[in-house]
Amino acid sequence: MKQLRPAVLAGIFLVAGVLSWAGARLWNAYGTLPGVPLAAPIVLAVIAVVLLATALSLRGRLKAQRERRPGAKGVEPLMAARAVVFGQASALVAALVAGMYGGVGVFLFTDALDVPARRDQTWYAGASVLAGAAVIAAALFLEHVLKLPEDDDTATESPSHA
Repeated sequence: MKQLRPAVLAGIFLVAGVLSWAGARLWNAYGTLPGVPLAAPIVLAVIAVVLLATALSLRGRLKAQRERRPGAKGVEPLMAARAVVFGQASALVAALVAGMYGGVGVFLFTDALDVPARRDQTWYAGASVLAGAAVIAAALFLEHVLKLPEDDDTATESPSHA
């Protein structure tokens, strides 16, 4: 399984941000811009906490397994693969959602901060970006915890043998 690249996540964040900023400008010109929900940063923060707790739990189990402690549960390969997929999917969605709310937040920040309702929406958008970054950091940490050491046989293998 390939690891996530921070550059891919940054690209998703930037593209989503630019598109949502442009969409917010267009929507605001022809209608009423919908609000940024307060639930967005809360949900992202909960996902970040779950990812971090999973990473810390698996790290402890792997350490106990390596040290051959009696009664150590260890980590089954399928469980590790599922955890990595969960982390990668969460990071990709978080980059998209954080970019989307980041673009809307930039639009709100530059357009009309004198309107109290829009000021609150700007704070919610900013909190969503921070919570999305926390999800991405937790997911990358989870991947780091479950990273397999390089196999000498596959590292020296030529591409024609793959």
